[in-house]
Amino acid sequence: MNLKQLEAFVKVVETGSFSKAAKELYLTQPTVSAHISTLERELKVRLFIRNTKEVMMSEAGQELYRYAKQMVELECQIAEHFNMRGKNSSSHCVTIAASTIPAQYLLPEVLMQFKKRYPDEQFKLIETDSTEVVSQIVNSMADVGFTGTVLEKKYCRYIPFYKDKLAIITPNTEKYRTLLESSKDDISWIKKEHIIMREEGSGTRKEAQKQLKKAGIETANLDIIASIDNQETIKRSVRQGMGISVLSRLATEEEVRSGQILAFPIPKSDAGRDINLVYNKNAPMTANIERFIKIIKEIYNI
Repeated sequence: MNLKQLEAFVKVVETGSFSKAAKELYLTQPTVSAHISTLERELKVRLFIRNTKEVMMSEAGQELYRYAKQMVELECQIAEHFNMRGKNSSSHCVTIAASTIPAQYLLPEVLMQFKKRYPDEQFKLIETDSTEVVSQIVNSMADVGFTGTVLEKKYCRYIPFYKDKLAIITPNTEKYRTLLESSKDDISWIKKEHIIMREEGSGTRKEAQKQLKKAGIETANLDIIASIDNQETIKRSVRQGMGISVLSRLATEEEVRSGQILAFPIPKSDAGRDINLVYNKNAPMTANIERFIKIIKEIYNI
């Protein structure tokens, strides 16, 4: 086992392709395949599950990736420190894990600025729920994460950078327009409604439960008819009258502005939940990860 083999393994994971990994490493595809085969023989495990459409890590591959990535990043740090990174050397791919709201509504601007300032850098974005984001950071599967929930995990450092408010969304019908004009601080009427919630593990769901509780509404007393992980599906379902939901204002601005749905504030909610940047403070941090974090701090003045 050597660093070149581990570098090839990490690059296949990050690009999801043997051919793309070969191109970025300035190697032939057979060479990359040979590196992976050698690792599999030495470790006596199968690292990838291959099919005609994609390359996926096996369970053993996921375990190796946590260690291999750290070794490759340490190699990069040494090279950067001694100015050894040549023009043709492969750049590290910044792996980002983000929950739905930051991934869809906050990160596009960050990624655009990052690519504009550092056009040769690469990034990989994994969109998942908040719980899995933290898991990716803890297990060194991602360099930085973005989540609306703080989970007390060892080695994680959270930096809040954006305040996100939630709203109760309903169809735009006469019934709800009347409620919007009259209810104000009373949302007890939602106990009689069908409720569509985000999936378990979602930061939005956890925050919705917390804010509703502050307003005197226990989610155990609600008629939750569905848990859906796709917020676009939730919004369409609300528009069609399937039920009402609680979503981020960021995710509903366009539909509210166009009159497709109505948005009710949640009484007694504070300035909103924090959207956090999270990283593993014990993991090696390469120069491009530091540059990425710096851009976030500049954009959001933190």
